Amino acid sequence: MSRVPASRPAARERPSEPGAEGRAPDFFLIGQPKSGTTALYEMLGSHPEIFMPANKEPWFFADELHERTPPRSAGTPKTLEEYLELFRPAAPGQLTGEASALYLWSRSAAGRIAEVAPGARMIAVLRDPANLLRSLHLQFVKSYIETETDLRRALALEDARRSGRAIPRNTYWPKTLLYSDHVRYVEQLQRYEALFGRDQMLVLIYDDFRRDNEGHVRQVLRFLQADATASVQVVEANPSVAVRSGRLHQLVHAVSVGTGPVSRAVKGTIKTLSPQALRRDVLSAAQSKAIYSSPPPADEALMRELRERYRDEVVALSEYLDRDLLELWGYDDVA
Repeated sequence: MSRVPASRPAARERPSEPGAEGRAPDFFLIGQPKSGTTALYEMLGSHPEIFMPANKEPWFFADELHERTPPRSAGTPKTLEEYLELFRPAAPGQLTGEASALYLWSRSAAGRIAEVAPGARMIAVLRDPANLLRSLHLQFVKSYIETETDLRRALALEDARRSGRAIPRNTYWPKTLLYSDHVRYVEQLQRYEALFGRDQMLVLIYDDFRRDNEGHVRQVLRFLQADATASVQVVEANPSVAVRSGRLHQLVHAVSVGTGPVSRAVKGTIKTLSPQALRRDVLSAAQSKAIYSSPPPADEALMRELRERYRDEVVALSEYLDRDLLELWGYDDVA
């Protein structure tokens, strides 16, 4: 990507310092999900000049992610003071950042970040829309956000869900089920450009990142004006998985977060049979071995339909980034 950022300051800007409330991040990995942000978060977090909190995705600035309470809400900051506390352990002189991968998708996050950290830098990793939506759907099913396990049917529900219908009862992020909204790339980037300018933005392409993780991490380090010659620990992106049994998947979820008699009975059995250090791992092991599997091959007919549907988005992004993504992502042979 050659046009974002357009330029880079000659000298490294001083990291933000703790104020009365705490310290704001110096940079954000704003997205996308299923596009290598976890690997990038881990690789940057291993750099001596960078501090990343253990809570990779605080979700704090995206209003859409607070409509309902997700299962791990206990670790999610609810106030600005709690959020800024995440970065207080950073050493003097370290850059601080976080990686909430849905900030790019969010319509509220850019404005809220600008209020707290107007000098922060934004890093986005973009993926071919068809493959992104396939991986995102698999992730949403795994995370109990989506209950429709067939991607074609899930996409067909979008109009109904936009009007508030056909939303799974226990879904905690209903707006994320509007799949098309995740691939409005230029609209999303322009929200950030309007508030931060292109000099504070870096856009990477997922395919490039997968091909050369280390090289692109060093590009990010140069963008952040950290030492790009330091040792980099290469981390592979998280693979997508499919759910073997929807019913078993929902049962494990109900047991893990529920408070009803069935949940209490199963948790009591686990507590009786397992040492304290192992109790938390029992349900996780059940999920990994019995519920998840490698995803089946992509439905090529559906993938072509998605390329036709979102070709205009790729055309617009190619123009915005001054790069031919139609050929890279295989959209040059669809109408």
